[in-house]
Amino acid sequence: MPKVYDFIAATPGNCYKLVSYNVNSLQAACKKGFKEYLSAENPDVICLQETKANQPMAFLVSKKQYPFQYWHCSKTKKGYAGTAVFSKIEPARVSYGLGASGLDTEGRVITLEFGTFHFVACYVPNAGEKLVRLARRVEWDVRMGEYLTELEATKPVVYAGDLNVAHHEIDLARPDTNRRSAGFTVEERDGFTALLGDGEHSRIDAFRKLHPEALAEGYTYFGYRANCREKSVGWRLDYFVVSRPLMDRVIDVIVRNECYGASDHVPIALYLEKADGDEAESAPASSDVCAPQIEAASAGGKDDSSGSSPGHD
Repeated sequence: MPKVYDFIAATPGNCYKLVSYNVNSLQAACKKGFKEYLSAENPDVICLQETKANQPMAFLVSKKQYPFQYWHCSKTKKGYAGTAVFSKIEPARVSYGLGASGLDTEGRVITLEFGTFHFVACYVPNAGEKLVRLARRVEWDVRMGEYLTELEATKPVVYAGDLNVAHHEIDLARPDTNRRSAGFTVEERDGFTALLGDGEHSRIDAFRKLHPEALAEGYTYFGYRANCREKSVGWRLDYFVVSRPLMDRVIDVIVRNECYGASDHVPIALYLEKADGDEAESAPASSDVCAPQIEAASAGGKDDSSGSSPGHD
């Protein structure tokens, strides 16, 4: 990780800075510079994926800096998956999961309602080695599309996180050798296309909209093995997807390419212009919450970040 973070510019005026980061074990990332990065980045909201936390890490981040902290911990097995959100802004409401039987046991979704938008922090399940969980992944994509539509009935959505898909060939270094690799199958790519939709009620991949030509500078994941980082053999797996009405408020999406080492992913930051109604949330929400979960049998799927194909689950 960088020793100096002078490349992180101040947030543009009248904007929120929203950050997404797959930390690939929060406890391990903290030993490799995560807390120094967070201090330098200083976002208004940060969502983390693959925390692998079994319960809230209550003293990780100061409540003075981030008074609203939410954790969604997996109960399928310990040290697996998991998400967290730290926010300076008080949400009106917080919910956990997709409300779908069988999809909400791994701590993958936290939704915060703010003044003018919903913020959906997500760690999408990987299709797995030899695509053993591809059917479940397809089911997930369909349900997520339905869930976002339900939210959009009241407010537009910022959908953020490790979405575990490289949507187009431009989004990974070696498309030709990864046609049946998890994250680049036609089923997963078609599922993401369907989630984006088209027309008036479509959603937009904000980074690709603003940076249509970006290649390696857009990659957010580099496997630890085979010198993938040094060879720029990466994938773009981490996204901000926004409801079409929000796109005019997106000032930029930045991939923090320099911030590699605390995880095999790098963070991404979105600058969202504030609007009337922001920071005027009406209902208080409890902080430092870990959502209750239903005990379930282990789903398997160990992280294996080998070669050029992503292996997180």
